[in-house]
Amino acid sequence: MVPVLYPLRSVETATVQFLHAAHHRRRVTIDHRPLADVTPAMLLDWFSHLDGTMSYGGETVDRYLAWHPVDHIRWALDRPAPGGGAAEGARFRIVEAFGGKPEYRVDVVDRVEKLDATGIRLVQRLAGIPIFQLEHTWSAGSDGVHYVSVMDIGARAAVMAPVNRFLGRRLPDHMVSAWVRHNIEEVGQLEYLLPLLSREAEPAQRA
Repeated sequence: MVPVLYPLRSVETATVQFLHAAHHRRRVTIDHRPLADVTPAMLLDWFSHLDGTMSYGGETVDRYLAWHPVDHIRWALDRPAPGGGAAEGARFRIVEAFGGKPEYRVDVVDRVEKLDATGIRLVQRLAGIPIFQLEHTWSAGSDGVHYVSVMDIGARAAVMAPVNRFLGRRLPDHMVSAWVRHNIEEVGQLEYLLPLLSREAEPAQRA
């Protein structure tokens, strides 16, 4: 098992908003504390190479497992992007358990509908209609990267209300709260992991 080497951020370090909208649609917004010594370019590289490995605690481990050793189980490129690799148009398979609890395990395939220097957007669609969306946006600031996560559960159209109710049973509010803690913890880990990767790359760049 991969150990937890760096402190996990608490929920209180972020500003969290929960919204219950029409037709049983829900939205969660997390405004994270800035990530010191992290740049947008580092984040783009991270999400573009989640299948890579890194030095962690004196061993070489999967980046995805180092990202959250407790909750993360598996990440795979279910389908490469049209131009290859983990880019816009790719499909990510994500397996994790919030808080390490089996009852909060998810195993999903998300389509990457955006991945650039400003953020990433993961989407699940039903008959072409978005029913789940998770978007992370970031921008450079004087105290580090400003990072915001927004999760939308459910479709906007009234006709999709039965689907939204089903999603409510599949992803109830208490599970969403567990995801919030998970997300705040994993985003906080990037403050340690990305500068570490950058320092590892420096000798190769000088060679």
